[in-house]
Amino acid sequence: MKIKVINQSKHTLPEYQTPLAAGLDLRANIDEPVSLGPLERKLIGTGLFIELPAGYEAQIRPRSGLAFKYGLSVLNTPGTVDADYRGEVKVLLVNLSSETFVVQDGERIAQMVIAKHEQIQWDATENLSETERGAGGYGSTGKS
Repeated sequence: MKIKVINQSKHTLPEYQTPLAAGLDLRANIDEPVSLGPLERKLIGTGLFIELPAGYEAQIRPRSGLAFKYGLSVLNTPGTVDADYRGEVKVLLVNLSSETFVVQDGERIAQMVIAKHEQIQWDATENLSETERGAGGYGSTGKS
């Protein structure tokens, strides 16, 4: 699949890090380092502008290494970039650790996965079909 992109960053276009990777690593495109204190959140630009085809979204997700080593995550994970959005792709980072994290220009801060999706039409009804699970919610399938 080809995706139109405008790269206004100082960095090369995102690439898959391995042949079977689902996500492309997004890099911070900032003029100076950005400090994120404990529980602080900031919007970090990537300098990328994309045009997705109808029926697709770009999901912005945390990088597992940053999450594990430093407690850095994407706050609205996965963030969605809709097919009709033409602004800069930005990443809402949050520091969930007890120590300050400094984002450097060019640092890989998140990953982007392109995913197909459907739009629905509601079918209002009075009843839903019965299932074994029924209305069992949070944690209900793990009970004996």
